[in-house]
Amino acid sequence: MDILQHLKNNILYLDGGMGTLLQARGLLAGELPERWNLSHPDVVTEIHKQYFDAGSNVVNTNTFGANCLKFGEDELETIIGAAINNARRAAAESETESPKWVALDIGPTGRMLAPYGDLDFEDAVEIFAKTVRLGVKHGADLIIIETMSDSYESRAALLAAKENSNLPVFVSCAFGEDGKLMTGANPAAMVAMLEGMGADAIGINCSQGPQNLIGVIKEYLKYASIPVLFKPNAGLPRVEEGKTVYDLSPTDFAADMATAVSLGVRAVGGCCGTTPAYIAALVNQTKDCKPQPITKKNITCVSSYTHAVIFDRAPILIGERINPTGKKRFKEALKAGDMDYILREGLEQADRGVHVLDVNVGLPEINEVAMLRDAVTRLQEVTDLPLQIDTADPAAMEAALRRYNGKAMINSVNGKRESLESVFPLVKKYGGLVVALTLDESGIPTRAEDRVKIAERILAVAAEYGIDKKDIIFDPLALTISADATAARETLRAVSIIKNRLGCHTSLGVSNVSFGLPQRDIINSTFFALALERGLSAAIMNPYSLEMMKTYHAFCALDGQDENCAAYIRFASELPLASATASVASAALSAAPKLEESELQKAVAKGLRDRAAALAREELKTRAPLDVVQADIIPALDVVGEGFEAKTVYLPQLLMAAEAAKAAFEEVKSCLPAAANNGVAVVLATVKGDIHDIGKNIVKLLLENYGFAVSDLGRDVSPETVVAEVVRLHAPLVGLSALMTTTVPAMEETIQKLRAAAPWCKIVVGGAVLTQEYADRIGADCCAKDAMETVRYAETFLGDSTK
Repeated sequence: MDILQHLKNNILYLDGGMGTLLQARGLLAGELPERWNLSHPDVVTEIHKQYFDAGSNVVNTNTFGANCLKFGEDELETIIGAAINNARRAAAESETESPKWVALDIGPTGRMLAPYGDLDFEDAVEIFAKTVRLGVKHGADLIIIETMSDSYESRAALLAAKENSNLPVFVSCAFGEDGKLMTGANPAAMVAMLEGMGADAIGINCSQGPQNLIGVIKEYLKYASIPVLFKPNAGLPRVEEGKTVYDLSPTDFAADMATAVSLGVRAVGGCCGTTPAYIAALVNQTKDCKPQPITKKNITCVSSYTHAVIFDRAPILIGERINPTGKKRFKEALKAGDMDYILREGLEQADRGVHVLDVNVGLPEINEVAMLRDAVTRLQEVTDLPLQIDTADPAAMEAALRRYNGKAMINSVNGKRESLESVFPLVKKYGGLVVALTLDESGIPTRAEDRVKIAERILAVAAEYGIDKKDIIFDPLALTISADATAARETLRAVSIIKNRLGCHTSLGVSNVSFGLPQRDIINSTFFALALERGLSAAIMNPYSLEMMKTYHAFCALDGQDENCAAYIRFASELPLASATASVASAALSAAPKLEESELQKAVAKGLRDRAAALAREELKTRAPLDVVQADIIPALDVVGEGFEAKTVYLPQLLMAAEAAKAAFEEVKSCLPAAANNGVAVVLATVKGDIHDIGKNIVKLLLENYGFAVSDLGRDVSPETVVAEVVRLHAPLVGLSALMTTTVPAMEETIQKLRAAAPWCKIVVGGAVLTQEYADRIGADCCAKDAMETVRYAETFLGDSTK
């Protein structure tokens, strides 16, 4: 039976944990569990069989970390082939009558993708692709991508799976206590991206127990139109009689999971701490539950790497300023490759309250494919606003869409057959909300009814490609009234018909209506108000226009979309006291009060690397190097760090600020004597057997920017190597990282040897599987939940030494 067909009418039972079961059977600290597919095939097969016997329909192969970063090409194929064979053998030996499938299990690479790490997106895609191709070759039934904590890596893995197989693909992410991924994505953002790219089921695994994750599950169910899966841990780990146990029994776990099933979760299993007994209890508890129907949510949205922007009643503002049309300075920046200018243009529009940034870099004199790709990538480094990729070049569109971290808005397609055939395949492959212009080979019709006919044809062709109308937003085209007095009226009629008859959203480039007229803002803002009243969903507009922003805020207040008129009051209170023609560049348009900060502080806080370095060079001409550090760089980092701790700033923004600070620090260091560059030594390592060094690398970057000298030993580091380095440096602090439950014993061994050889050294540990109680049990001084907590801990007893 086809697994997707089975999912339509049944609860799909997944398996539980693997690593802890292997440890119980003798897996040593630091030993790679994937190699047990070859050295202990009977053990692995027996575990799979126990899950099938317990009622699992799907077992994951023992390949969570099987990738070319960890294994050579020949060994990787041998391991994957053996892993699939072991699971197949288990299915054949199990006597249960329920349908059974073998899933190729794919976990994260353990590396952070650029720009936050050193792994290029396309390299990540190829790493996953190699595993996928081997899984297909050796007969996997489906692919499960799991425990993803970064939306960008999730995208790379899903893209690799879709490009290299025709198998069903499930994608499961690991959400933290704050309901977000490590890099900031909320559930709505992940649903938008993964569903848009064609995942067959999506959901959550690991991190916490079912009760702690039920809020995230509810969000997934609210937005997803495809099956949702759920594989939480058996609660939180603790230590009893020297052994790690989890705080939920099989019965308690099953009861909590039954609640998730009643809410609409369609595929269920377990992660860390769960065993066949947990799956058996889960099956017994839910076997008579009637699956809730999976319904289309018909939500029109775009997303960034942090959040989704939903097109509903409230109008969406799309900033138009990243566009060379009529902008001499912007054209010069494009020709010169001045990316810093483009980034600042995006940041300034974000400060003025737009929800989406249009990105158009089309000039005949430049390589648009490379420039659009790079502009989109760099803008996502410094802002979490969703982007509208604006180009008429399909090659440039694909280059930008491929690397876009989220579900992009795509501008545009039109009714011409050539346009439909070049754009719709890209929308289907990469996901996106596509702007559809109501024109065709005959041009732009004068009458609204004829534009609507084009819209209907576009919808019909979109359906042929499997693109739902919720992912089409129509632009019925604002034409200048100076050339045709009826132009605005017909466009407004088209907006109304498309909304009410077709049930689709609309967007307009508002300023086109006033072309050729004086005092264009007067016409633009009034037309904008009329369009909003007709149901306009979004406007590509100039957020520097005071009149346009007045119209927007007034409309939202009058239409009941601004609770207690709070946004309007804030906006109005910041307006210039002078006439309405006061400079629109005034900071009064900012959505929040601006702090008094230097330009260097701003550049660091916004993550503008090149600008931070240039400003630091300029400041160092007249100021002492340490004054620049203490008065500008560290305060800016503190502001961003405090925002991260308060959950108002996300990890990518923190990392880019750290990169900007690093660029400024390099300028400072060049002005300091060599001895002044030596900070307090901190040793960092990912423990033996673990190749996941994302968290460690983030800690390293932040510690260095706070003045600590870091000795980074890398990943898969033996206890003896860690001890030797700590003793050599007489380091006062060591940081140890472990992602997997199977490598925590190696962490404990390292700590024991450090206590014996370097009793002066404080030990901070981190990793998804660790809690403070567990850290206490293995002898660590601190369990840091994130990188900033490590910095704060270091500052408590080392801070004075770094000044």
